[in-house]
Amino acid sequence: MIRAANIQSRPAEPVYGDFPPSDGRAVPVTVEELAGLSHEFRTPLNGILGLARLLEATPLTGEQRSYVDALRDSGEHLLGLVNQLLDFARLGASAVEIQDEDMAIEDLLRGVCELTAPRASEKGLEIGWWIAPGLGRIRADEGRLRQVLLNFVGNALKFTKTGGVLVSAAPVKGGRIRLTVSDTGPGVAESERERIFEPFIQTDPRVDGVSLGGAGLGLAIVRSLAIAMKGEASVETAPGGGASFWFEFPAARAGGSAGRNLSRRRIGVISPSPVVCEAAVRQILARGGEGVASAGLEDLPADAEVLLLDHALAPSSPPDDRPAIILLSPEDRGLIDDYRARGFAGYLIKPLRPGSLAAQVLSALGGGSRAGRLDDRIAPAVAPGLRVLLVEDHAINALLATAMLNRERCVVDHAAGGPEALAAVAVGTYDLVLMDMRMPGMTGTETAQEMRNQGLATPIVALTANAFEDDRQACLAAGMDEFLVKPVSADALRRTLSRVARGWSEAPSRRRSA
Repeated sequence: MIRAANIQSRPAEPVYGDFPPSDGRAVPVTVEELAGLSHEFRTPLNGILGLARLLEATPLTGEQRSYVDALRDSGEHLLGLVNQLLDFARLGASAVEIQDEDMAIEDLLRGVCELTAPRASEKGLEIGWWIAPGLGRIRADEGRLRQVLLNFVGNALKFTKTGGVLVSAAPVKGGRIRLTVSDTGPGVAESERERIFEPFIQTDPRVDGVSLGGAGLGLAIVRSLAIAMKGEASVETAPGGGASFWFEFPAARAGGSAGRNLSRRRIGVISPSPVVCEAAVRQILARGGEGVASAGLEDLPADAEVLLLDHALAPSSPPDDRPAIILLSPEDRGLIDDYRARGFAGYLIKPLRPGSLAAQVLSALGGGSRAGRLDDRIAPAVAPGLRVLLVEDHAINALLATAMLNRERCVVDHAAGGPEALAAVAVGTYDLVLMDMRMPGMTGTETAQEMRNQGLATPIVALTANAFEDDRQACLAAGMDEFLVKPVSADALRRTLSRVARGWSEAPSRRRSA
């Protein structure tokens, strides 16, 4: 077991002799050594996952497919443990760098919930989110907050068998913001609530007698980030049972809250899921309206102007003459035209977005445009089959980018650094390389230059947190073709993928020599 106290920030030195030593002494491990070891783990693991993906595309019997699914799931789980261990080592070895920037907290919650929604759906769970009225833009480290929420939500989905997960953000005393993730799982015993934030500690790791695995590092990472951000993290009992994990941090408000365009509107929400109901009612409240929830069609809100009906209730038609909007999961996109033919005024995709909710309600009432913009979660993929090499050392950023690329039906390989990326292009063929600029060791600029020196003509697009012209020029000088600013938006990525799919115009110097 590697303990945090043994991870030291010092120059890497070779370790000779037995490991561990025969006298029982702990051998200090540097972050550089651990990073090198994790690289040795990740390289074959990525190969295993790539082969599993190739197998999935071949004709398989039901039994064979179950074996491939188990292989892929196990590989992804092990890869997550390796990334978590390295992240924990980095946090324990040096001061945590916090980079506060202007950010929209709504985008943070929406992104996390939509990223984890497929996993929730696989387990038959709902996931939803809401933010308190008036809470708009703040100054904080969005990447670190995303890391916290993904740890919380990941645990919630792992331990919750039925029901769902609700994510929220609200201001609290002292100029702080509280992020909360509540679930309908078994909860956490009061005696375990402090221990589970310690490294390598878990509460009962079994649900229904099945081991759920894990290294017990996710919550330790959250506690380290709370200390670095001068905040707090803890867990309570959620209303109605389950666990409610929260993370508080100080943050300056930067304005920009959403408009109250549902003012004086009364909207009914009918769903068997308390998570869907509460998320919708809270989002309606944040837009100035009033939401009234019901679990079934037999108890419709009498004075609601518009009804939001969950597809889970299998309604054959709107229950009365009031405008009705159907709530669908992304995988139910094929039912949209059918529901419109039955008389429904529109649709919303779960997890709900408050902007889309307000727009559909106003459209149904005649106060907005009839043809709203197509939800990007059900928009046709722009680059099916496009082969993309994603070069990104940060596990959370890689997860987000991979999810967006998968949504466009791209075939994605992930390299965690420059050497892995060079090895990948030496043996594989890609239509696009997405290159993180700031990586330890071999930077994105150096990796791109080496790829061009080796004759690679594939378009290379930089991923950078800086949007200045100097940064763009540095990318071009290194042989890259363009850059995307982090956090990468779905629209910007779709434009880049569309351009590649149509045939990127290459300069003569970019072409691989014969």
